[in-house]
Amino acid sequence: MSQEFTLPLSGLNCGKCIAKVEHALSTNTGISQYSVTKTELTLTTSLSKQHIIEIISQLGYSVPEEKVITLYLAGLNCGKCVKKTTEALETLSHSTILSISKAELNLNTIHSTGNVVSLIKSIGFHASTIPLALEDKSSEESDNKAITSKPEILEPNTTKTTQLILSGMTCASCIASVQKIISNIHSVQSVQVNLAERTALIIGDINETDVIHAIEKGGYGAEISLNEEQRRKRQKELYLKTTATHKKNTTISLAIGAPLMLWGVFGGNMQINTINDQLSWAVVGLICLGLLLTSGKHFFVNAWKAFSHHRATMDTLVALGTGSAWLYSMALVISPEFFPEQARHVYFEATAMILGLITLGNLIETKARNRTSNAIENLLNLQPQTAVVIQDGQEVELPVSQVLQGMIIKIKPGEKIPVDGVLISGESYLDEAMLTGEPLPNLKTINETVHAGTINQQGSFTFKATNVGEHTMLARIITMVRNAQSSKPNIAKLADKISSVFVPSVMIIAIFSALIWYNFGPEPTSSYMLVVATTVLIIACPCALGLATPMSVTVGIGKAAEFGALIKDADVLQTASTIDTVVVDKTGTLTEGKPTVNKVTTFNDYTEQQVMTLAAAVESHSEHPLALAVMAYLKQQSWTPITSLGFTAQLGLGASAKIDSDTVLIGNMAYLLQNEIAVPHVELSPSSTPLFVARNTQCIGVIEVSDAIRVDSALAVKQLTQLGITVVMLTGDRKETAEHVAKQLGITQVISGVLPDGKAQAIKDLQSQSKKVAMIGDGINDAPALAQAEVGIAMDNGSDVAIESAHLTLMNHSLLTAVSAIELSKVTMKNMKQNLFGAFVYNIIGIPIAAGILFPFTGMLLSPVVAGAAMALSSITVVTNANRLRLFTPRSQRDIHQQTQGASHD
Repeated sequence: MSQEFTLPLSGLNCGKCIAKVEHALSTNTGISQYSVTKTELTLTTSLSKQHIIEIISQLGYSVPEEKVITLYLAGLNCGKCVKKTTEALETLSHSTILSISKAELNLNTIHSTGNVVSLIKSIGFHASTIPLALEDKSSEESDNKAITSKPEILEPNTTKTTQLILSGMTCASCIASVQKIISNIHSVQSVQVNLAERTALIIGDINETDVIHAIEKGGYGAEISLNEEQRRKRQKELYLKTTATHKKNTTISLAIGAPLMLWGVFGGNMQINTINDQLSWAVVGLICLGLLLTSGKHFFVNAWKAFSHHRATMDTLVALGTGSAWLYSMALVISPEFFPEQARHVYFEATAMILGLITLGNLIETKARNRTSNAIENLLNLQPQTAVVIQDGQEVELPVSQVLQGMIIKIKPGEKIPVDGVLISGESYLDEAMLTGEPLPNLKTINETVHAGTINQQGSFTFKATNVGEHTMLARIITMVRNAQSSKPNIAKLADKISSVFVPSVMIIAIFSALIWYNFGPEPTSSYMLVVATTVLIIACPCALGLATPMSVTVGIGKAAEFGALIKDADVLQTASTIDTVVVDKTGTLTEGKPTVNKVTTFNDYTEQQVMTLAAAVESHSEHPLALAVMAYLKQQSWTPITSLGFTAQLGLGASAKIDSDTVLIGNMAYLLQNEIAVPHVELSPSSTPLFVARNTQCIGVIEVSDAIRVDSALAVKQLTQLGITVVMLTGDRKETAEHVAKQLGITQVISGVLPDGKAQAIKDLQSQSKKVAMIGDGINDAPALAQAEVGIAMDNGSDVAIESAHLTLMNHSLLTAVSAIELSKVTMKNMKQNLFGAFVYNIIGIPIAAGILFPFTGMLLSPVVAGAAMALSSITVVTNANRLRLFTPRSQRDIHQQTQGASHD
């Protein structure tokens, strides 16, 4: 009986391997149908699966065995995180999820553990084959145990992301080539190649040496970058070396080319008419040959490498253009009799000037590209090189790389924090502006978290290291920004498709144009043919296409990080630019998230103390902001809390617990009515949230809690409206309180009384009205709604999920940062479209003009020298336009500046 099944394959590296397997299968009568790829075999057969595996093995290939791997997970703090991880794992071929939770994964798969771990890390979470150690002990342990300098060492993370620094990439065609080379390597899961940064980010359990060898074999250079610091140092070395080379080549080329061009412009003889002309121009030709072999050498070397690998790049165009001009001119010098008299014009000046102008363009472009990494460089500069560690009661200065978790570190005024940790003695104000964008220093006291890169303003303190190395907040932000800058938005896909066929198309156009001029052009046809072909080759610019999107993405995402907005990837940047509706959670987003009790009303002869004590007995089990407000009020009044048991909570409604034989409930009116408890009529303040308290079946009081509105919420709402965006408040609070807050902020649309699991449906309802929705929440409680929205914007609450799971994370608690991020996304996409438009239009207009389309009307052809200048200018224009984003000032800062100027004139 025939059966159909699919088997994974390993070891098939080329078409010959596939053909070898197909031949073996075709000769077996037990196999009726089959389909073979490098990684998979699908067939219909009467043979057993084991028999097929033996056939494959005899050919020298293998069928990877399925195995169950168990991984311990970290950073998955909500259902959205689990869903995101599940969706990522489902993309793995021949893999079945046996079970998954926030803490553990059991997976049946053919893939290596390293590959699975890398996949999980690529979506922002952590995984290990051993349980991940807890990074923080409780504050009680810190207080009760003697502090020692012996560190608690975390097990290393087994995820593998490799960054390579690339060389030899000159245009958009190179991106596709390098991407293809790396993608074809076994075990590479994904790769992102960035032309602007000259880097490749590889996810997969790879052998770095094999990858580098493959890239070098493909005609490019690569070296491993172990960390951001090393990458920074190496790229700076390459930048200095490259700019020095460009300066030298530009100077030499223009020094030779400019006098030759001026000689021709001012009437000098460029024709070969006599033996003296031959001798003179022969000397010039030899000088230009030396120029091609020195200043222009890299164009020809790279062009040959590309040709030997069946590719064509920008170097191919420059080499063909300058080489053709020199060969034609030298042939004319050697044997002028073979050319018509009117065709004896030499073009040595074009050879030199083209090299000079293109190299000058490369120099300016390199300098401009170097400026795009300022945001990352500024973040890296936050990291101090050393730390003062207390060991055996002595202060010892250690390199930051040697600081381990659990060490005690001393900080003096003006010093930078070297690693993340928890303050254990002293207090001080810290400047966190470079991490959060907040200009005012924050007071840090005992048991509060301090982050690497922040600056101590005054006072000394000691803290216990909790996260070191790549696990610090600063390191994770740098990694996230770097990865985001390497990503590509959907809009870039068209440019990539065109870039992959651009150079071959230009070469075809050059040949076609040359043939037309040779067969149908006026005399001297050979001269016209040469000028047209050379000009077409030189004017075409794949660089501008390749740089159009990555330059804007790099600058835009880096700029966002400067004011405290972490953008997950370039697609988020593109999507955020289309947002027309922003849905904002009330508590902790529009308000401070620190509610306080402002009124207690009692019923049925209960006193305020009795009501509050009973309420606190229930709320002592909860971490909800309203529960914390109740507990804070009890502590303020110095009332003794009561012990309760059997705590249960109903999301969005309330909670209950047992006190002796009584049941005490606290929650909103719907919660009490649901439990068939009558609620007395009471006048409530429109600005407060009521918490009704009941004992058994009797309502005994109502606690009114209010939450102050953030000082910048009204300005943020106003600015969103000015951007043409509709602001909607979405809250579980009662209608009266929600509308009272909305009125103060100028919000006209309010959706109130919505339970957490109903918020996602509210987003869906807005999307059904063709709205492009961004949701701003706390990153955990609003997870379903954040996931449903086109862009989920999380206010950082200090947890991994807020930083690593949201589309866009605000590192401070200001809505103005969200406004700035949305505004920046619109400006960045506009900039990107300008770059793409300019690159496309330049080539669409420039190539036909170079081919001579205007000759019938003007009687003139475009000079190859002018074409070289135009080519250089096109790349410079794209890079310069992208760098304009560095001047972007958020609307909030502009408004503050205008207000300050206005005040100074009063």
